[in-house]
Amino acid sequence: MRAASENELKLKSSVVSIGAFDGVHRGHQALIRQMVNRARELGVPSVVYTFDPPPRAYFQGHRVLTSVEEKLELMKKLNVDYTIAARFNKHYALRPPEEFIKELRSLGTKEVWAGRDFRFGKGQEGTIEMLSGYFTVNIFPFVTCEQGEKISSTRVRELLKQKDWIKINHLLGRTSVDTFMSK
Repeated sequence: MRAASENELKLKSSVVSIGAFDGVHRGHQALIRQMVNRARELGVPSVVYTFDPPPRAYFQGHRVLTSVEEKLELMKKLNVDYTIAARFNKHYALRPPEEFIKELRSLGTKEVWAGRDFRFGKGQEGTIEMLSGYFTVNIFPFVTCEQGEKISSTRVRELLKQKDWIKINHLLGRTSVDTFMSK
């Protein structure tokens, strides 16, 4: 797996998954696996486009669940070919949606895989519908646990407050105690 920054990677074609992927929980893993499988079917590289820090950490001060280094290691384990970790700062947050679309076009994006709530660009003006005007967009459904509850980074943060390591590990699909106790 190769890591890159925004506007650094240029490809002839690819399949791209976009999201904060904070925690890289089981829902994120399912989305990324599906995107990687689709890229393999098409014979093109798989790309994960993510943000450092995640936008909610930048704007709302949410706790970051996964450092960019941890995220890159997890993407490698998920057999992703390239991961773009865009530096999310004031300048990046002010980019118009069209700049993001232009960057995706420079990746030769054939398909985009994202969650239904994905928004991008200044003021979250960019929508899934806007992306659909340029690319084939695949909306990945929310993944739920056995009890029917949505697996999300917000839920992991709530469980961290309760120190419910068993449920956290279940949602993440890996052991997390050492990671979170050191933060």
